[in-house]
Amino acid sequence: MTARIIDGKAFAAILRESVAEHVSHLKQRHGITPGLAVVLVGDDPASQVYVSSKGKQTVEVGMHSYEYKLPADTSEADLLALIEQLNYDLSVHGILVQLPLPKHIDEALVINAINPAKDVDGFHISNAGLLATGQKAMVPCTPLGCLMMLREYCGNLSGLNAVVIGRSNIVGKPMAQLLLRESCTVTVAHSRTRNLPDILRQADIVVAAVGQPHFVQSSWLKEGATVIDVGINRIDQEDGTTRLVGDVDYEAAKEVAGAITPVPGGVGPMTIACLLANTVTACCRAHSLPEPKGLTV
Repeated sequence: MTARIIDGKAFAAILRESVAEHVSHLKQRHGITPGLAVVLVGDDPASQVYVSSKGKQTVEVGMHSYEYKLPADTSEADLLALIEQLNYDLSVHGILVQLPLPKHIDEALVINAINPAKDVDGFHISNAGLLATGQKAMVPCTPLGCLMMLREYCGNLSGLNAVVIGRSNIVGKPMAQLLLRESCTVTVAHSRTRNLPDILRQADIVVAAVGQPHFVQSSWLKEGATVIDVGINRIDQEDGTTRLVGDVDYEAAKEVAGAITPVPGGVGPMTIACLLANTVTACCRAHSLPEPKGLTV
């Protein structure tokens, strides 16, 4: 068996087209243009590239992009003041503060200072609580993208056994909540779970978000399982270069799995596409308009 490759790049392109259509609809029928504000503190190279990509894609789908690049020594008070300003700015429907932040700034304090209705990352404690209790929330982008791909490749998820490896607030926990909403039987595992291979061999769906390169071995997988690899790990090669790999031993796993996401080109592109989708959803909710179909759970 050779797995179907879940092309996240192609899926994200389709999602961005849908976002662009919804944005055009909002402009033409309601005179509203969704706006996304991204705040970057410091000069981390990876974060700079990520923020630049977000800004470019925001403009490409027809939305307003607002970028705030602050020096690394920006005080916590000044950052919180900017967030308060954006909370009250009616042209801004989504606010994202790029993580990680400098060590002198309390990330939890900053995240929870964002208006939950504009929290398009879905990290605010209010959104986490709403998601956990099955209510309408802003859903974290990476789990949302994973769910969209699972629905596409698995169809009806009801009754399937799903194992999420990883318990972070950003991916693992919200992913488990989304799968529960789909009526999956969900196990949340992690790097210290006992008998993890035996647990995974019962899983129809595996979402790997443990942050360890090639952690999941092909022999751990049930034949025909759908594998979503959230991991992004940079490893050294013999020639002195580096390359990106996931949390799953991809080359071996694709001979066992029924469908699998590659790294890169799998989950990553969907994260930004879902950020754009969340911004449109937030805009519609702010103006009491029907929620756009296909952009959220």
